[in-house]
Amino acid sequence: MSDLDLLAVGEALVDLISLEETVSLRGARTFRMHAGGSPANIAANMARLGGRAALAACIGDDPFGHFLRAELEAAGVLCEYLVVNPSVQTTVIFVSHTQGTPDFLAYRDGDHHLGPEQVPEEAIIRSRAVHGSAFALSRPPARQAVLRALRLGREWGRVVSVDPNYSPRIWPDREEAMQVIWQALALATLTKPSLDDARRLFGPNLTPEGYIQRFHDLGPSIVVLTMGAEGVLLSEGGRIQHIPSLPVSVVDATGAGDAFWAGFLIAFLDGNPPVRCVRFAQRVAVRKLAVVGPFPAKIDRGEIYTELDAEEKAIKK
Repeated sequence: MSDLDLLAVGEALVDLISLEETVSLRGARTFRMHAGGSPANIAANMARLGGRAALAACIGDDPFGHFLRAELEAAGVLCEYLVVNPSVQTTVIFVSHTQGTPDFLAYRDGDHHLGPEQVPEEAIIRSRAVHGSAFALSRPPARQAVLRALRLGREWGRVVSVDPNYSPRIWPDREEAMQVIWQALALATLTKPSLDDARRLFGPNLTPEGYIQRFHDLGPSIVVLTMGAEGVLLSEGGRIQHIPSLPVSVVDATGAGDAFWAGFLIAFLDGNPPVRCVRFAQRVAVRKLAVVGPFPAKIDRGEIYTELDAEEKAIKK
């Protein structure tokens, strides 16, 4: 019996986001501490949406690690698979506050010390969906922990999602990165690259439809390509639909992709068709774009469904 909606496997870290709005960290002088790491953010956002989410990650037994655990528990994330390792320091990333793609500088230690044995098969059996990220895949032993969790998720018939958030600044060995990310995508039910992710993985010369086909060729049957103001391309087995973007006043772009991920996954697990999942996810992301740092409170997913129902009725008239 699955009593968890999501098991997110990967990095939990501290984001130090600049108070100054700046494209480059060179323009930043003061920073505010926030809980971060894509899998941790997605788990927290799933919990804020009313889902049951657990996180498997490694943090240090230090002030930053204690802060992260407290923030995750406050959001409603189950932390029984969160490893506190006194021999490592919690990973910290400095991030620029910007309306575009943030600049960042990572000081990594604890995040990649998650071992395969620290993500028990029982955790996968309990979960309806298993999620991993390219960031967590970039260094062992976390790489092996994520790949094993994804493989077990597939073997147990769970929804398997992979975030292909590849960055050469995090993973400079591109050939190794491609080999490992391809292994993860081969196990995936679905993936949600941004257009920037797709360009970093496959080069700048493909059309959006071409990028989608490349992801399908690697394994996922559902590909959601987010393109910022240009909206979203959703492909189910190669059948592509365009969903326009929503109007939004951007305060901070950091974490918007993780908000979209959480929205899509919770709607998908609720049994919605993928196009409705995209529309739901867009509304979660819009709420995130309006604040700096993580969501401050619970998100009423019933309210979002009510918005969708009203819009769909209006379109049918």
